[in-house]
Amino acid sequence: MSGKSWLPPKEFAASLPKASVFGAVVFTDEDGRPVQLRATYSSAHPWQWPGGITDPGERPWETAVRECYEETGMLVPGPPRLLAAVFGLPGKSWPLATAGYVFDGGWLTAGQLAGIVLDPDEHDEVRALSVADWRELMPGWDHARLEAVMAARHSGIPAYFDTWD
Repeated sequence: MSGKSWLPPKEFAASLPKASVFGAVVFTDEDGRPVQLRATYSSAHPWQWPGGITDPGERPWETAVRECYEETGMLVPGPPRLLAAVFGLPGKSWPLATAGYVFDGGWLTAGQLAGIVLDPDEHDEVRALSVADWRELMPGWDHARLEAVMAARHSGIPAYFDTWD
């Protein structure tokens, strides 16, 4: 025996780093351009996919579906298709690590895009732009994440993006 003293599970869990978990959905328009929503509450991340932080007892796919419905009025059909796992370390503006799961929502027709009903407390605009055109509208780390997710969507191989901090 090595002389290690094992902590009871609750004490051990309390000693571990904490993380927030999110689920998000990526849509494109019929031309393959990513669709994003402009946040009314975040200048750090002005353009976002429908999604949010998990509620207690909720899994990331459930979060993505719920948040998409709340933020756009659209119900995302399953089954889930994972595009990316996203990780960020704690920082000045958010004290927890961030672990996220980004799912493919498919393609939206012009009619579906026009039918999006935004929650004005969270978002005030929806746009579909090429990946290159998004570059000027968002921070570099958000754009790099967008590029990784879109590359995963095209290749069919989920991305692991761990520099979102």
